[in-house]
Amino acid sequence: MTGIHDAVVIGAGSAGLGVSYFLKQQGREHQVLERSRIGETWRTQRWDSFRLNSPNIRSTLPGDNFDGPDPLGASTQHQFVAYLESYAERHRLPVRVDVPVEELTRDDGLFLVGTPRGVLRARNVVIASGSLNCPKRPPASADLPATLRQLDSSAYRNAAELEQGAVLVVGSGQSGGQIAADLALAGGPVFLATSRAGRLVRHYRGSDIFNWMTLSGYLDVPRREIVLPSGKLPPRGLLGATHTISLQSLSAQGVVLLGRFMGIENDSLIFGDNLDEHMRFADESSADVKRFIDDYIRRARLNAPPAEDDPAEMIAPRLPNPPIHSIELATSGIRSVIWCTGFRGDFRWIKIPETIDDDGQPIHQNGIGFVPGLYFSGLDFASTRKSGTIPGIAEEAARLVNHLAGRSAS
Repeated sequence: MTGIHDAVVIGAGSAGLGVSYFLKQQGREHQVLERSRIGETWRTQRWDSFRLNSPNIRSTLPGDNFDGPDPLGASTQHQFVAYLESYAERHRLPVRVDVPVEELTRDDGLFLVGTPRGVLRARNVVIASGSLNCPKRPPASADLPATLRQLDSSAYRNAAELEQGAVLVVGSGQSGGQIAADLALAGGPVFLATSRAGRLVRHYRGSDIFNWMTLSGYLDVPRREIVLPSGKLPPRGLLGATHTISLQSLSAQGVVLLGRFMGIENDSLIFGDNLDEHMRFADESSADVKRFIDDYIRRARLNAPPAEDDPAEMIAPRLPNPPIHSIELATSGIRSVIWCTGFRGDFRWIKIPETIDDDGQPIHQNGIGFVPGLYFSGLDFASTRKSGTIPGIAEEAARLVNHLAGRSAS
């Protein structure tokens, strides 16, 4: 680990490999360090039935084009990991596995990347370890009794591994809705504490919704137009990988819908009076996306099929009557709670001033850090709605590497 590298990329997931591709294209000497195996998060933080939300045609990395038989199909995480390994091998990217980064510091204008195998020195560092690898739970989770098994969406694999009994899923965004559907298929009792999350149909006007969102520019909406008045970013909307999932369709499958989880009082789980609001918000968000796509089709004068009603949106909901605002644990049969309440990145190993904010998250502008030579790739909503998704990698990686090259030339 001697010498000075032009760049060190931390993380060999899809974002890190995309950056490495462009660094190699420019002939820049660099190393990609991976804490374990290529695509480790894809290997260890997905459930058994998981499939990518972006269709195959939109799930390729820079320099590749999809030429398989099912362009609008959805790959499993195992297929995608195999693709990542093949990508690194075919493009001969300089990936070093089983080299976790323990500390990142800076001295005399160079970055010092500390690992168990020594320290690498680099003029530039691209952090591609992701911002969605540490699950978040609400503070009330600490008040639940030890008799309840609590796990995060990243630890869920299948219904058979859970305690026998009912399951409470908390959060109705992408992971919560998909896991609730997976549990419903297994046939056990499922409660879903909903949240104010959007929703998307899977197919619309003759194509995959993700394909339409890419073509129409919906995914290019800048971050500043997405941030909520509170300053927080919204959760990703509920999108079924192979078919539309709605709160209505989940209720028709037997999932008991509840309002927001509020905590526990007197041995009873408490839920808010906002289920109707959450269902209405999901319906409206789906309609908003469709209108955006309709406008694009009209402007581009495309000969797309007319819109058709999606059964998952049209099905009548089966809601508790009266609404459920509390569930007594002793009689509920609930044995497991799955938290689908969001993720954050773990950047505690960065020991450079002015790189991390008070919440422990990166300080950056469109993925470019305020310390010269420091970059962040693959952050959710880093610059646009597309940031943090596989289709956003090529554009972001090229932009960051071009900025890096311009800095090196100056």
